Amino acid sequence: MDQQLWEKAVAFHGHECPGLAIGFRACEAVQEKMGLKFSQDEEVVCVTENDACGADAVQVITGCSFGKGNLIYRGTGKMAFSFFNRNTGESVRILQKPSSGEMNRQERQNYILTAPLDDLFEFKKPGFTLPKQARLFKSVVCEICGEGAPEHKMRLQEGKKVCLDCFEDYSRGY
Repeated sequence: MDQQLWEKAVAFHGHECPGLAIGFRACEAVQEKMGLKFSQDEEVVCVTENDACGADAVQVITGCSFGKGNLIYRGTGKMAFSFFNRNTGESVRILQKPSSGEMNRQERQNYILTAPLDDLFEFKKPGFTLPKQARLFKSVVCEICGEGAPEHKMRLQEGKKVCLDCFEDYSRGY
């Protein structure tokens, strides 16, 4: 384990915890399986299926971030991370295996940080394709609140361009 990199992830996240350790080890796994390095732009993409602590480790170690558009949230709630290499076409989905046995928080973190990767994770092909690269959109001003938002997030309502905050959804749902 790269202790300096772990300390960097902890500093970014704010504290040590088992969730951060899972993200940290998933990054170690993808580096081992695909040879990925820190992503300067969007050459590496991570789709995280959770918005928990592990996503912070992904940002620090892989360089995938929401701001660059190469860290994408897919809210299944599963402790899973799918990594894509745009340059080679390689991909892997890293899914945490169910844990066995009772452990306290510190014991669980220590186990995660020291266990063989194959004991922690299942490695599969992602069930979806590589997400498109991030796009820049024209900003449009909401005709109700006056705030700007990207055009793909605007709606038409009673002939006016409105943002999602001002939009009144109409659904008779089934």
